[in-house]
Amino acid sequence: MSIDAMEEIAKARKLGQRVVGEPVVSGLVLNDSGLWDPDFNIAAKFVMSPPIRAPGHGRALQAAVSMGVLQGFHVVPENTGKSAFGKLVGTDHCTFNSTQKAFGIDDFRKIPNGVNGIEERMHLVWDTMVASGKISVTDYVRITSTECARIFNIYPKKGAILPGSDADIIILNPNSSFQISSNSHHSRSDTNVYEGWIGKGKVEITIVGGRIVWENNELKVNLGSGKYIKMPPFNYLFDGIEKADVSYISSLRAPVNRFKAMQ
Repeated sequence: MSIDAMEEIAKARKLGQRVVGEPVVSGLVLNDSGLWDPDFNIAAKFVMSPPIRAPGHGRALQAAVSMGVLQGFHVVPENTGKSAFGKLVGTDHCTFNSTQKAFGIDDFRKIPNGVNGIEERMHLVWDTMVASGKISVTDYVRITSTECARIFNIYPKKGAILPGSDADIIILNPNSSFQISSNSHHSRSDTNVYEGWIGKGKVEITIVGGRIVWENNELKVNLGSGKYIKMPPFNYLFDGIEKADVSYISSLRAPVNRFKAMQ
């Protein structure tokens, strides 16, 4: 959410630590101006933790994503022979309606923390990062899908279009426009921190398990059709970490040269 956090991650990676930097959409595209709105209902909807920062932090995070500063452990994907950097953009989706946010009208500490983002993520990342030329289409797929699946340890079942994968696919029209509004979004909340945002790049079709579930702005799913996806522990970030631990521990057991005290 901030330049300071991004710099700490960069320092850790420079030291060889396996750290994943995951900026969220609100941190990439918003600033704290909404928090200072005199209308409590408007200001409260922007309250989240960590907080949305002052102008400049979002642009710095965008640059960090595009230049590879906010990225995970340096890996070589299977069967490619090429280096790639793990990186992803999340949502931290945790939304509350205006009635719930009003719990803190007399005490800032009681405002429920959280903003929306799960419905808007794919559109906003495309509009902010791809349409502007900051990242490529391939990078877009990586930070929104592939790397998420790898970190959650469900790749290539998810995050890939391969034989045996789950056939979860979106069809995004880069020339189609979108507009975000609390009056038209699919959340039950009556607020949206991206209210009025107009951009390019709209998801027009969503396919889940080979079946079209979203088309022509219409949801086509049956109740109970969702499936629990088990996420095994120890993703690729743990590869070889035992050897690294042994090497580090061995370095702490270096022989000590002792000298006999002179009489």
